[in-house]
Amino acid sequence: MHSNNGPDNNAGSPAQQGGDNHLLHRLYELQQQFQHIPKQAISDLATELNLPISQVESVVDFYSFFHRTARGRYDILFSNCTSCGDMAMMHKLCERLSVTPGETRADGVVSIAETSCIGMCDQGPALLVNGRTLTHLTNRRLEQIAEQVDAGTPVADWPVEWFRVHDNVRKNGLLLSTGFEAGSGLLSAIHQGPEELLEEIVKSGLRGRGGAGFSTGMKWKFCRAATGDAHYVICNADEGEPGTFKDRILLNSHAHEVFEGMTLCGYIIGAQKGYLYLRGEYRYLLPELQAVLKRRHKAKLLGENILGQQGFNFDIEIIMGAGAYICGEESALIESMEQKRGIPRVLPPFPVTKGFLDQPTVVNNVETLAAAAQIAVHGSDWFKGHGSDKSAGSKILSISGDCTTPGAYEYAFGVSIQRILDDCGAEDVQAVQVGGPSGTLIAPDEFERKLGFEDLATGGSFMIYGKDSDLLAVVQNFAHFFAHESCGFCTPCRVGTTLLRNGLDKIVRGHGTQYDVDEMFRMATLVKRRSHCGLGQTAPNPILDALKRFPGIFESRLVNSEFEPHFDLDAALEEARQISHRDDAEAHLV
Repeated sequence: MHSNNGPDNNAGSPAQQGGDNHLLHRLYELQQQFQHIPKQAISDLATELNLPISQVESVVDFYSFFHRTARGRYDILFSNCTSCGDMAMMHKLCERLSVTPGETRADGVVSIAETSCIGMCDQGPALLVNGRTLTHLTNRRLEQIAEQVDAGTPVADWPVEWFRVHDNVRKNGLLLSTGFEAGSGLLSAIHQGPEELLEEIVKSGLRGRGGAGFSTGMKWKFCRAATGDAHYVICNADEGEPGTFKDRILLNSHAHEVFEGMTLCGYIIGAQKGYLYLRGEYRYLLPELQAVLKRRHKAKLLGENILGQQGFNFDIEIIMGAGAYICGEESALIESMEQKRGIPRVLPPFPVTKGFLDQPTVVNNVETLAAAAQIAVHGSDWFKGHGSDKSAGSKILSISGDCTTPGAYEYAFGVSIQRILDDCGAEDVQAVQVGGPSGTLIAPDEFERKLGFEDLATGGSFMIYGKDSDLLAVVQNFAHFFAHESCGFCTPCRVGTTLLRNGLDKIVRGHGTQYDVDEMFRMATLVKRRSHCGLGQTAPNPILDALKRFPGIFESRLVNSEFEPHFDLDAALEEARQISHRDDAEAHLV
């Protein structure tokens, strides 16, 4: 097995990395054709793409949208997110169609299971059917879906309105309300030159909008200075954090800004190739994104000698993900682009010096690149004129949960949490999860805190829980999410997230004691300190925050004893008692 610290000799040439021949794309086609990935197809594909069979097999097993055993011709996945999921609806449809959750019906027609958040938190409950998104589910819609399945109607012939996804922009701000003319940023860049434009990006104070907050200008500067055979630009559109959907809106209605930001980055760092890595749940956006790229080619905004500038060559391809939250981490995303499992690399070296194909690479979030395009047109002072001292500009929030008007809201940094709650119609709020499960869970006495890198940083998720919400169930949901999404690379995360999930399950079932709470705190601290990457390091956050700010939600579920084992040995002997037809005292441990 090759190391994941750099490119593999069998990773494929740059020409193989994108387009229809990318391993993820070919596996998706096979999954759609056969409802699973046949063993012979794996062998054939490995030979065709000149990849080891073991590599293709490991990719099939890693991504949740690929299967070794057949799924139904109607493969239905319900979101299990606290904002866009509804497990009661899933069980209702399972009962209606006589399907066991997580399995394929015996006739091979339909399978129903759950999946992690699909980015529809402002218009849930939602599901995916054969990869296509349905929102605003109701009991009536479930019955209509069942009727379509019973009738054998192809998904392509289902009513178009079922698949409509709306932007739901509730509050425009610096980026969303500023018009953008395609090519305007490139004209400004050519006029200024790459060095001057880079200085404008640095002076603007633009920091990464994915959550980490590293200086965008400095990242570009480091990559520009790095030596390599080629430089690359990657737009990270793998928006997998539960409760986050703002990148979906930018890609749907502001794609020109995003692609222009990528092209500007390429101009500055000397890259001729860019990739947009799009999460598999957003496949419905792919046709229009490809159409925008074609229009930009036709307008000479992509390709060779852009806008007549000799030597300014840049092109963009789209690579589709296949259901792996960990690929939102930039080095795991690069591994996925290189047709491998999305396992985070050991850092350093960082992508700016050794990234895609071991070459200098800039990886930026969708919102970051859109902001860079606007800065190229309007200048650094325009951008710095909004926000706080340490957090320039604005932030687009994905607001969902217990409020009257969920959707996208854009605010200048420095806005209070209470102001946001007032604007979206949230009353009697018990808690807010800022930044998604990997972020910070705050209580009402903190609602005057400010949004910004100096206080509450966020990748965009803003999940609201009213007074009637079961917060312990929410934390349990997050624990299950992290245990499911762990890539398995390091022991602290692989084992620790499972133990945290099991510990919470025990408490929720009413079998937990104070000993279990203490052990859970100890384990959460260990996982946070010792995990390899950001997933493991942030996975315990919901538990640690809840223990700190909402201890009562745990205490109210504890049994009045010092210790109760996870495993009930006497209950485990019940089958033996039935086989031996004994139920006397000697057949019991108690």
